[in-house]
Amino acid sequence: MKASSPYKFAAALLVFAYAPAAYASDGTITFSGAVTASTCTVKLNGGSASGTVTLPTVSTSALPSTGSTAGSTPFTLDISGCTFTGATAVTAYFEAGANVNGTTGRLTNTGGASNVELQLYLGSNYASKVAAGQSNQNAATPLTGNGQLRYGVEYYATGAATAGSVASTVTYSLIYS
Repeated sequence: MKASSPYKFAAALLVFAYAPAAYASDGTITFSGAVTASTCTVKLNGGSASGTVTLPTVSTSALPSTGSTAGSTPFTLDISGCTFTGATAVTAYFEAGANVNGTTGRLTNTGGASNVELQLYLGSNYASKVAAGQSNQNAATPLTGNGQLRYGVEYYATGAATAGSVASTVTYSLIYS
């Protein structure tokens, strides 16, 4: 009996590799969206669109264990000059990024203190947390014209805090709906 050539075997493999796969079409997905010319002027606490919110200095004893919070500080995004084309309202969305804890949505600390993150919340409602970068984040009531989107930020302990500086950044976008 004659042995098969390795070339015949390779050719057979190629035939099977390029044979058409059996498939059936089960449906069609249509995507739709819009790009709007809507624009607004935004100012952080009455300044420019970007700026710094300074939290008060707190003692490590104010952040003794996971879940402790301190230093609540309000801030506003002042919205004006909105021109709505195809949209009727605007709100802010805090985006994911290098300084956002992907699990909790809190802002990670880039300063020297350890076991401290920054937690965003709506207005004076400390219970209504804003989880940056998450699609289900709480949002301020959409504005239909000029006004303020009110938020707050506070220190959040992820363990017993140690002394040092606390700093972080987050990018936000205006969402027109």
